[in-house]
Amino acid sequence: MVHIRQATTADAAALDDMVRELAAHEGDLDHVLVDANRWGQLLARPDVRVLIAQDESGPIGFTSIVRRIHLWTGGDLLALDDLYVRPGHRDKGIGSQLMTAVARLAAEDNLLVQWGVRLDNHAGQRFYARLGASLNTKMTASWAPAQYRRHLAAVR
Repeated sequence: MVHIRQATTADAAALDDMVRELAAHEGDLDHVLVDANRWGQLLARPDVRVLIAQDESGPIGFTSIVRRIHLWTGGDLLALDDLYVRPGHRDKGIGSQLMTAVARLAAEDNLLVQWGVRLDNHAGQRFYARLGASLNTKMTASWAPAQYRRHLAAVR
């Protein structure tokens, strides 16, 4: 039996493990800068929500969400950062249960939920489409400090 619950600061170490598993799976482990101590701090923030899926063996998945302003509407939205289910627990409806829990959170205030999915993640795209999500192609840009500092140095 799977139980979905709000993560607490006591879940920081387990969440750190799962985030690292996800990042390693995606080839992005070098980009993970937070540790369990920092997760404890982040989980105490009111705008950060992490939902943990667990069974009798312990945590088996999570989704992380940040509530933030949506400037076009002047209201808030839920920005889903990650959805992860550990290997061995996939294809059992756990991701769907986590997304249902996100929908319940969003429904409390009638919020839009937004997230990204990699273009090569066809299984993820099919999963989100089955949930009724709109899939729109949009490129994501990021500007790391080293990159924008080079720009700033060039325009001085």
